[in-house]
Amino acid sequence: MGEEVKVFGYWASPYSYRAELALKLKGVSYEYINEDIFGNKSDLLLKYNPIHKKVPVLLHNGKPIVESLVILEYIEETWKQNPYLPQDPYDKATARFWIKFIDEKCFPTLWLAAWSAENEREKVTNEACEYLKTLESALNGKKFFGGETIGMVDIVASSVGYFIRVTQEIMGLNLLSADKFPQLFQWSEDFANCSIAKESLPPRDKLLPFVKGLIAKYQQDNAKA
Repeated sequence: MGEEVKVFGYWASPYSYRAELALKLKGVSYEYINEDIFGNKSDLLLKYNPIHKKVPVLLHNGKPIVESLVILEYIEETWKQNPYLPQDPYDKATARFWIKFIDEKCFPTLWLAAWSAENEREKVTNEACEYLKTLESALNGKKFFGGETIGMVDIVASSVGYFIRVTQEIMGLNLLSADKFPQLFQWSEDFANCSIAKESLPPRDKLLPFVKGLIAKYQQDNAKA
């Protein structure tokens, strides 16, 4: 009997697609289950992630693993083929540093810059640009953060390189652009056009109206407050 691998996700989540991309990089077959995270979450999702009640959830032979970064580490340790973390301990620690930087500093600040009120936006935008400058330095002339192939840092950084670019386009912001951060911008283009990423990332023509709807609802709710 073969392995049972399932991913509970949401098609537009910058976090849940990470598990899909990692499994595809490893060549692992899986079943994808799309959750209605804004409506009725399934009983299975609540069963497998009772604490946070959110996606992604990786189900491996009946055992649930939650939180996207934990899932990525689990996939790397479980399926040894096509590693996406460096084998050298120092390089691996460095990769983990950048992953933590992206998830705790870079992505949240960029997201806040896109959604913040007009009177707060300039300050947050300046901070976001400093984080982008720091992140760009990690490329150091490489095509991907992982070198010539996609690594775990690339998987995590695509929340900035793909999802934030869509949001800033809608909001008319100029954060991650070719003129400000040419190497980081080129990386985002190369990543999005990589065949294995295209299989996992939500289609841009579908994501744009979805994010527009979220922004409109957010602005409407704020106007009522």
